This record gives sequence, structure tokens and C-alpha cells, in this order.
Amino acid sequence: MKKVYFITSNKGKLLEAKTRLSEVGIEVVQKNLGYPEIQSGTLEEVARYGVKSVRERFNEPFILEDAGLFIKSLEGFPGVYSSYVFFTVGLNGILKLMAGLEAEKRKASFKSVFAFSEPNQEPILFIGECNGLISNEEKGTRGFGYDPIFIAEGETKTFAEMETKEKNRFSHRGKSLELVVNYFKGK
Repeated sequence: MKKVYFITSNKGKLLEAKTRLSEVGIEVVQKNLGYPEIQSGTLEEVARYGVKSVRERFNEPFILEDAGLFIKSLEGFPGVYSSYVFFTVGLNGILKLMAGLEAEKRKASFKSVFAFSEPNQEPILFIGECNGLISNEEKGTRGFGYDPIFIAEGETKTFAEMETKEKNRFSHRGKSLELVVNYFKGK
């Protein structure tokens, strides 16, 4: 079994990656190195900078992932600042910003970028996106982050109301992780 390190402190992300990559013979090992998340316009730039930073301290095959919630009526906010916003204003802050808006104004998308890095090679980016809307209230106890307020397009449950396997069929991270899985299948 090939070993790939996942540079993350997030146990939820780790579980999702371990579950999917084990299916193709990849052992995912958490490595909590941390890396600076630059203030940038795109998740791709944040991921590339993260790879560069980690490579300076770690010379093994690894993946890292950055994700963001982009709310249409808020001009894409919180976007690349999703983690900061989550830990400062939280779900209640987002719901307050959206209070009273009809469904059309609650449209949002989740975007995920996985970066895979091997020593002496250019990183490979895998991008997944999921469209949906922001719910009127928090629902569910599973998942993490914005999962209790995000409903995927065509669904009635929030991500936090879904089991991991069900969520991965729709989620941005599930889609980008599927691209990572397909990459390793072809190796």
C-alpha cells in the first residue's frame, strides 16, 4: 500500500480522504504541519502557496486541501476567507447576513482544491465544485464547517444531515477527491 501524507489538522477532512483513498490502496497518514494561507483571490493560488511552504519542511508525497464557500448574493463571500469567517462570525453570522432572503438570493457553491505533491515534481491540482443554497437555519450534527447550513442542488437535507458516503456523492470535496482517486487508479 502506498503512503501519502495529508497535511491537515481537520479530522473530518482526514476521514473523508482516508475512506476514499483506501479503496485504491493508498494509506493516508495525517501530518499536522500547518501552512500559511495567503490572502489571495483564488483557492488554487492558496493551494499552490501551501504546497511551496510545506515542501520547504517536508520531502514526502503529500496532499493538502483548501475549500471555500462562495455565496452569490454576498459577491462570493466568504470565499477564500471561509475558514477565518467560520471561526470568527460562525454559522450564525452567515445566517444573520442572509436573514429574510428568498431562495434565489441564497444560492451558493462550495469549491475544493486538492493539491498532490511529490518530491521534485510540479504539484497537481484537483478541483471540485458543488452548487446549492444556504438554509434558513442550522440542521444536522454530522460533518464539519458549513455543513449544517449548506443544501446541495436538488437535495432537501444539509450536508450535516447526511452520512459521509452520501455527502461525498454531492460535495465539492467528494468531487475533487474523486479526481484524486482516479489519478491514483491510473498510476
